[in-house]
Amino acid sequence: MLDYVSLSAVAVVVREGSFERAARALNVTPSAISQRVKQLEDRLGGVLLVRGQPCTATEMGRLICRHVEQVGMLEHELHGSLPRLLAAGSADERVTIRVAVNADSLGTWFIRAMAAFLGADRALLDIAIDDQEHTQQWLRAGDVLAAVTADSQPLQGCDSVALGKLKYCAVASPEYVRRHFPDGVTAAALAAAPSLKFNPKDRLQAQWVRAICRRDVDIRAHWLPSTQAFIDASVAGIGWAMNPQSLVASHLRDGSLVELVPGRLLSVPLYWQHTRLQMPMLGRLTKAVVSASRAALK
Repeated sequence: MLDYVSLSAVAVVVREGSFERAARALNVTPSAISQRVKQLEDRLGGVLLVRGQPCTATEMGRLICRHVEQVGMLEHELHGSLPRLLAAGSADERVTIRVAVNADSLGTWFIRAMAAFLGADRALLDIAIDDQEHTQQWLRAGDVLAAVTADSQPLQGCDSVALGKLKYCAVASPEYVRRHFPDGVTAAALAAAPSLKFNPKDRLQAQWVRAICRRDVDIRAHWLPSTQAFIDASVAGIGWAMNPQSLVASHLRDGSLVELVPGRLLSVPLYWQHTRLQMPMLGRLTKAVVSASRAALK
């Protein structure tokens, strides 16, 4: 029989980021958490947690976290069907489901999926943010049970569902366009005009430039890891950027932003990849994600 007290201690430390916060969550002392983790590590003959700020799981620790998450969902379903299984006076603990989502999906449509799912399920969602071309790596590593990704090919043991296309347009303030593109959007002007990039993984600007210029162009960039800040910085004339069309529609209408090349959009196909394990709660989350995405990403 598995020692779920110790397994849960590892999972909660990873979720909370420290032994102290995990102890408060489980209503025990930090030394009790430390002892449970150490005993399990001794039993398995390996390190489960990288002690730091925050604490993170090793590969073996991630396997444990994933197992605890899956068992939690199955227990939740069983408690719903057989409520008398709960000990008298005990609370029906909420299950935490961890998924990976790209920032622009979170800023445009994913919140509606969360709201629809959480309106019917007693669960907590732990959202990991990464570029849509890299969220699949979280699923491959076992850090999440599902991910919004640009990869259509499902990982082994996973299913992939097409969600639609998130459309981006290259925008800047009118004054910025007058200053940096007086003779139009050329490769030389793009090489000199500062752009905005979310992080080093962000390739949207480079993809759009390649489509316009039919070749790669080295572009300068301000680093700004925020979907809303991308829009604010574009309006403020700090740089040009690829913004979700739905988020800048009002700015295009009122003239505070203009397209660098009108009508030249970049469409990014998105997919929902999730573990193939038959867990009703994950199935309901998938249904909410697919419904919300297809309403927004027509």
